[in-house]
Amino acid sequence: MFYVYLLQSRQTNEIYIGQTDNLRKRFSQHNAGKELSTKKAKPWRLVYYEAFGRKNLALMREKNLKHYGKSLAMLKKRIGIAT
Repeated sequence: MFYVYLLQSRQTNEIYIGQTDNLRKRFSQHNAGKELSTKKAKPWRLVYYEAFGRKNLALMREKNLKHYGKSLAMLKKRIGIAT
């Protein structure tokens, strides 16, 4: 399985969007400070994820959330994250 996930910083409330084939490992990497893009705002909490059977579908969804603000805004509203 491939996953698209949203993390929220417990420190800054910043949202991070990513994709992986190993969600537990990737989440641990973010909280261990091993990722340059997320190390300054740790600790993180997993607020949402979606599972896909094919990597290309996960990549398309990640791109959609990162580049089209309306998609992310709708998802935030649906899962109860303030915009």
